[in-house]
Amino acid sequence: MALRLGDLAPDFQADTTAGPISFHEWKRGSWTVLFSHPRDFTPVCTTELARAASLKPEFDRRNTRLLGLSVDSVESHEQWLEDIAELTGQRVNFPIVADADRSVALRYDMIHPNVSDTFTVRSVFIIGPDHRIKATATYPASTGRSFDEILRVLDALQLAADYAVATPVDWRSGDEVVIAPTVSEEDARRKFPKGYEARKPWFRVTPPPDR
Repeated sequence: MALRLGDLAPDFQADTTAGPISFHEWKRGSWTVLFSHPRDFTPVCTTELARAASLKPEFDRRNTRLLGLSVDSVESHEQWLEDIAELTGQRVNFPIVADADRSVALRYDMIHPNVSDTFTVRSVFIIGPDHRIKATATYPASTGRSFDEILRVLDALQLAADYAVATPVDWRSGDEVVIAPTVSEEDARRKFPKGYEARKPWFRVTPPPDR
């Protein structure tokens, strides 16, 4: 069964390029972006891993750990990481799970038989400190992901977790946000001391509460 928003992210034990991990213990107290690749030594995956590695300080600043996955071995991953460094000038600085038996991929529904019975699609799971799935995305093997978009979604999720707000279309960190309709006027005045504009009784916007 496919995992849905709010579901508990399955725990697992696996070998990685940084040694064995127990997933929930490894990520304890942090957010995590878990993302899969169809296989090692593929061009699109190479660009994605390099880009993710270059953005690691941004993920660190958001208390977020990166974890890649493909169905190849640790030895294969390590050889590929050397090629990535040579091709892009960027060393991958986060673990890659070796999922040769596809046990993790199957638990996370990363293998789609209508695409391939063998290799994972480009899945993304953003998982909160409570081990609950907060956002997902799935791309075909031919389409590289935008890690800028993953950061944007992460910012929105973290803001929503800390304040009773939602983020409107094309929102970027620092833009105004929407106050949830479930927040009463009394609570809104208390929670948002910068004030807010009620464009409709159900449509209230406020400056970013984290700034």
